Amino acid sequence: MEELVGLREGSPANPVTLHELWGRCPRIRRGVRGGLEWLKRVLFRVGEDWYFLMALGVLMALISYAMNFVVARVVRAHNWLYQEIGDSHLLRYLSWAVYPVALVSFSSGFSQSITPFSGGSGIPELKTILSGVVLDDYLDIKNFGAKVVGLSCTLASGSTIFLGKVGPFVHLSVMIAAYLGRVRVRTIRESENKSKQNEMLVAGAAVGVATVFAAPFSGVLFSIEVMSSHFSVWDYWRGFFTATCGAFMFRLLSVFSSEEETITVLYKTSFRVEVPFDLPEIFFFVALGAICGVMSCAYLFCQRTFLGFVKTNRFTSKLLATSKPLYSALAALALASVTYPPGVGRFFASRLSMGQHLDSLFDNNTWALATRNSSPPWPAELDPKNLWFEWYQPEFTIFGTLAFFLLMRFWMLILATTIPMPAGYFLPIFIYGAAIGRLLGEALSVAFPEGIVAGGIVNPIVPGSYALAGAAAFSGAVTHTISTALLAFELTGQLVHWLPVLMCVLAANAIAQSCQPSFYDGTIIVKKLPYLPWIRGRRLGSHPVNVGNFMSTAITTLAKDAPLPEVVKAVTSTDTAEYPLVESTESQILVGTVRRAQLLQALLARPPSWALGGQRHLHDILAGGCPTEPVTLQLSPDTTLHQAHHLFELLHLQSLFVTSRGRAVGFVSWVELKKAISSLTNPPAPK
Repeated sequence: MEELVGLREGSPANPVTLHELWGRCPRIRRGVRGGLEWLKRVLFRVGEDWYFLMALGVLMALISYAMNFVVARVVRAHNWLYQEIGDSHLLRYLSWAVYPVALVSFSSGFSQSITPFSGGSGIPELKTILSGVVLDDYLDIKNFGAKVVGLSCTLASGSTIFLGKVGPFVHLSVMIAAYLGRVRVRTIRESENKSKQNEMLVAGAAVGVATVFAAPFSGVLFSIEVMSSHFSVWDYWRGFFTATCGAFMFRLLSVFSSEEETITVLYKTSFRVEVPFDLPEIFFFVALGAICGVMSCAYLFCQRTFLGFVKTNRFTSKLLATSKPLYSALAALALASVTYPPGVGRFFASRLSMGQHLDSLFDNNTWALATRNSSPPWPAELDPKNLWFEWYQPEFTIFGTLAFFLLMRFWMLILATTIPMPAGYFLPIFIYGAAIGRLLGEALSVAFPEGIVAGGIVNPIVPGSYALAGAAAFSGAVTHTISTALLAFELTGQLVHWLPVLMCVLAANAIAQSCQPSFYDGTIIVKKLPYLPWIRGRRLGSHPVNVGNFMSTAITTLAKDAPLPEVVKAVTSTDTAEYPLVESTESQILVGTVRRAQLLQALLARPPSWALGGQRHLHDILAGGCPTEPVTLQLSPDTTLHQAHHLFELLHLQSLFVTSRGRAVGFVSWVELKKAISSLTNPPAPK
């Protein structure tokens, strides 16, 4: 490499090297070095994490915007092909169906060929990881490319497949957060810290939602409600900082690309501000919440049952095991055939994209009253200025179209969740809830065409506000979250309906949480992931249950005075990762643990002279350098089930030893805890 050169000040020629030039200026060098040290101290005063968090938010915003840009171009090409291919129904059907079938097949085949962890939403696995379980290679950066390509193909298939972006993008964000966490460790040269890793992962989950919806507040709250059972306040500013950076950058890119004049919300609404709703309407909003709660229970039960059927059925399980792209193609073909616009698809607005569905459902006009005296024809082509025309069919009316949409999308959503490809399931249920609210709002507008009279003032009913409440309530009930109410406000910029929307969400959650596990918990159950369930219900009788009632007493202890032949026999006959170390065979006082791998290594490395001498014991091996670890936390047989459950969730534990007056009497792991909770939830039948 050539050496850098420069000219000395005032010298017309004779260039010198920079080393010579700066080497003779010690005062300037000290000043520059001091300035850099001062800048470093200022930057690190807040903490060394903030620039990694900012990089995470900006990077995920760039990826989200780039993905939307590419997907929009591909969808536009599909629409152009469908419109320009001619009047032949066969050609139009093929252009409508083959496009998503090819994309879905490629998405499934490409992502699964690189890594089997790229399919699905990813949030159930992330919940498992944040609870303390190690899933090998799930957050490896090599999965990133497979997830990005697969998700882009899924989104490019449009509303035919009717799947979203949130779940996989949260997985992508957490992958980048884990990678930046490793870069941070190497940069500041500190040892691996599990708590620091979890802090980055929680921030990644928040920015994943924020860069999809440009909603930093609901992104942080969503990560708290969905991802972790216990949330550290120390992670709060990290989540908000990175989510704000990501959301700001995501919307700023729309301004730079001339898509927007300034930073605005994604879905603009124009609801009435002066008197947004009358007081009697609160009852209907709460009733809407109850309807969404009941519908969510039906959806969750049917989805979990069908997903279990697909995994256990001989034909579908074999197809998923041997040829995932073929199963994906068959499912996509069925969905594309049903949504073909000149066919059945025209009766449930199949030509609308995901965003156009929300734009039309949040419309503040009353469709039922607008079509009472006139019948606008179904347009041959989509009219961007009158999207609500897609919801009107003279044979069906507005109510028939909305009801048919709810009926068809119910089973279509369930079928789509079984396709093994990267896909998000939050936005579809958000739209489904908006359709439920719109149907109720339109029915109320017909029942009260002049509005509900309150105090002598008449204000017309706005069906779009019911769509907003229904979207938040149904999605919140399916995911068991309250933050969907805030997400609805951040998406639309509407805060005037905060009270009825929140009451609607609470009513829906009250019903759903008492009847069914959430969508993500149900997926964990079907996939049999190692996740610790919650203890729900006051009538379970869980408070009197103690650790002594369900602990495992099949424990292999190693005493310091145990002869080496007994130690070798115990180690070779069991495959326990670590053994409890007790003071003596007689006392059984727990003093620490010793790992099996390290003990085996020490036994193999023992000196040959030991075989010629007298009998050796375990304490000779330990004195020779075999490391032991202290037991800093242990349970008592009198510890309650709730206390043990909280410890395992809060500290992300896998197992704990049980001692009575210092003596090791057993241990409790996830297996024992899950069995204890299961026996309370589903008690065995009396003999």
